[in-house]
Amino acid sequence: MKTVIHRNIAKTLGVNPVLIKSLRHIPRYLGDLRKYKRLAVNGGLPVRIGQLFPIISDYKDAAGSASGHYFHQDLWAARKIYRRRPASHVDIGSRIDGFIAHLLPFMVVAVIDIRPLDSHIEGLRFVQDDATELRSFPDGSIDSLSSLHAAEHFGLGRYGDPIDPLGHVKFMAALGRVLAPGGRLYFSVPVGEERLQFNAHRILSPHSVLNGFHELRLVDFAYVDDKGDLRLGGKPEDCERLNNGCGLFEFTKQ
Repeated sequence: MKTVIHRNIAKTLGVNPVLIKSLRHIPRYLGDLRKYKRLAVNGGLPVRIGQLFPIISDYKDAAGSASGHYFHQDLWAARKIYRRRPASHVDIGSRIDGFIAHLLPFMVVAVIDIRPLDSHIEGLRFVQDDATELRSFPDGSIDSLSSLHAAEHFGLGRYGDPIDPLGHVKFMAALGRVLAPGGRLYFSVPVGEERLQFNAHRILSPHSVLNGFHELRLVDFAYVDDKGDLRLGGKPEDCERLNNGCGLFEFTKQ
């Protein structure tokens, strides 16, 4: 926990901990550069000083990361929607380059976000708006709905939205209102010991989420634990003691 706090403080002060840690790899970079120049006399593109582009943080990196909140939640929800194949889908605030990209190969998606999107992607209908109360949607009008890792930011001003301590509560109520009877809502939020880390996000008790959707029925629940691993078949109460997990909730309306 202290390591995370120190890392956040360093970032706030404009210090990049990853860069500082990477400086020890400069000797290796220079050695690789000298070796390449020596071998390039026998063929290969030449080294030009004005075109150097040092990357010194990748030497011991893995091939990628198949863990963490976003990786697991995006696949979890996309698989469910693919199996159900609704006629249309509406999303609020989820990652365009993650979850939404998973959906676009097989369906059209309408996305609402308070932030702008300067892209024109086939199958993506984007509306820039404050979705706190979803006033443009009638009650019970959306059959397939999602919001992944977004509700925790509502009302904190981080993305230029109005300050509202109850922004996340109003947003959950709006999602429940617009969901159609028999429809599906795919919802994720950081879960664990409930607290506000202004202005980054809130971490909610899973029971606060259930209370926020008290008119809906929980169909399925999974979570990402503090190690970044997906846990299927769990219960919301399993997450109460997490530091910063991610609860994955599938709801329906009776």
